[in-house]
Amino acid sequence: MLHYAVVFFVIALIAALFGFGGIAAGAAGIAKILFFVFVIMAVATFVMSLLRK
Repeated sequence: MLHYAVVFFVIALIAALFGFGGIAAGAAGIAKILFFVFVIMAVATFVMSLLRK
């Protein structure tokens, strides 16, 4: 999932570089959502592993 967040971030950077503001904003929004979902899942997995021990 972090991979997809990075991919959308790169797409946003390239789109912004070429002047496509709407596409860049959309890709950046998707990247931000995917990143936060990844962080939440990573923390949940870490907590679950601590509770199993």
